[in-house]
Amino acid sequence: MSEIGTILDELYTVIEDRRQNPKEGSYTNYLLTKGVDKICKKIGEEAAEVIIAAKNNDAGEIIYEVADLLYHLNVLLVTNDIPLDSIYAELKKRR
Repeated sequence: MSEIGTILDELYTVIEDRRQNPKEGSYTNYLLTKGVDKICKKIGEEAAEVIIAAKNNDAGEIIYEVADLLYHLNVLLVTNDIPLDSIYAELKKRR
């Protein structure tokens, strides 16, 4: 069984904490301060990088870029007060 849920929960919690307790120099706080437009721009960039990595057939690059994409998606979810369990429920419903 995959353990990705555990680390995504931890990541989400850290992002929430940064929102509630800003830390100077934090990239997460930078994104949260800049808002949805900046976060969405980064999601688009990261998605494009995943595509390029896939086209290059480079597993290490794909892993790295998907991790970046998941991070930025989590920032968007926290910004919109959408818990990870909502995504879980939607995926389960589609199954």
